[in-house]
Amino acid sequence: MRAFVLAAVALLSLPAYAADLLEIFRQAQGVDPSYASARAAWAAAQERLPQGRAGLLPVVSLSASAQQNHRVTTVEDGQAPRSTLDFGSTALTLSVTQPLYRRQNIVLYEQARSQVTQADAQLDVAAQDLIMRVAQAYFDVLLAQDNVSFAEAQKRAIDQQLQHARRTYEIGTAPITDVHEAQARYDITNSQELAARNELELRRRALEQLIERTAPRLAPLGARFQPRPAEPATVDPWIALARHNNAQVRVAHAALEVASQEIDRNRSAHYPSFDAFATASHSGGTPVTTLSTVRSDTRSAAIGVQLAVPIYQGGALNSRVREAIANQERARHDLRNAQRTAEFAARQSFLGIAHGISQVHALEAALASTESQLTSTRRGREVGVRTQLDVLNAQQQLFSSRRDLAQAKYNYVLSLLRLEAAIGELTEDDLAAINQWLDRSGTAR
Repeated sequence: MRAFVLAAVALLSLPAYAADLLEIFRQAQGVDPSYASARAAWAAAQERLPQGRAGLLPVVSLSASAQQNHRVTTVEDGQAPRSTLDFGSTALTLSVTQPLYRRQNIVLYEQARSQVTQADAQLDVAAQDLIMRVAQAYFDVLLAQDNVSFAEAQKRAIDQQLQHARRTYEIGTAPITDVHEAQARYDITNSQELAARNELELRRRALEQLIERTAPRLAPLGARFQPRPAEPATVDPWIALARHNNAQVRVAHAALEVASQEIDRNRSAHYPSFDAFATASHSGGTPVTTLSTVRSDTRSAAIGVQLAVPIYQGGALNSRVREAIANQERARHDLRNAQRTAEFAARQSFLGIAHGISQVHALEAALASTESQLTSTRRGREVGVRTQLDVLNAQQQLFSSRRDLAQAKYNYVLSLLRLEAAIGELTEDDLAAINQWLDRSGTAR
């Protein structure tokens, strides 16, 4: 029994490792319905290629029939007797058609290849969207946890000030206003803590919706977090990459190619088609009369070429061409819009990284200053040159600096991921790089 208790204590004393960003992403990747839908759409789009190729390959068909016939023959002069014939017949036909020139089928195959390229880009969009949604939910939870921790610490600090104000008021060395100020600040902080806990609950539910299980303890940013500037250090190369390689831009570019090919395909309906064909057939029958039974057997084969020239279809072909031209114009504008959006996202994310680094360094300096300020204010209150309100304000500023610093770090990390998404290169490797900054033991908090 003693050995069991010691083993249990040893087990409980082991560090409980928290889930990291990459682990949460892989959990979401296996259950997220939006990503699963995108993968199914991608798999369906891959079938466009063999379907398009089929229009260039031979078409082989085999048909067979069997029937029972009843024939009655009557001569008008009335001298010949009426004859009746009952017989069965069968037929078997094999036909092969090889397209030699069908412009529509050639364009359809090229269009299928563009549609597969578009599906690949759409899957990249879905994968990068999932990465960003997981990262956003992950750091939203961390920030909400920080806000709860800061609110709890601030409430404890203000409670100490409240107790001190009450004691000094009771012995007559402080006015009642110090008690009222501390009590008011305590009540405000208590309401802020309740709001922070509610926000944490919502953020955890959002994360659980992504992974379809109870949210585990998350690894926070640790001491290895070192913000670094983007390389290259100027925004123009990033904008150029986003303009050409952004996943949404690649989707729009492929859509423009498909729309342009649709014009060619509809115009090709005016072109003649030229096919080679071969057929072989076998038919037979067994007529039955009152006089005799005669069996017939016929075999035939043919090989040749066939030319078909469309002449007029009521104006439908010209209408389809005009429709395709309008759709091409729409796709061109969609591509331009996607490029502008990607350029703005790259610029915004690049500036977010630069601003995030400056903000983190500035807030680290501000945090050190506010800690020193709080210490000096407390000493000033002890000697009578500072008031209780000054101490409360200094505490408020300290916790605000801590909260702002935490949020600046998370914003910086998300800006890194958004920049990679803007240039179309956001992958699991980027999450693995972020993981190097996380403390899975959870001791950083």
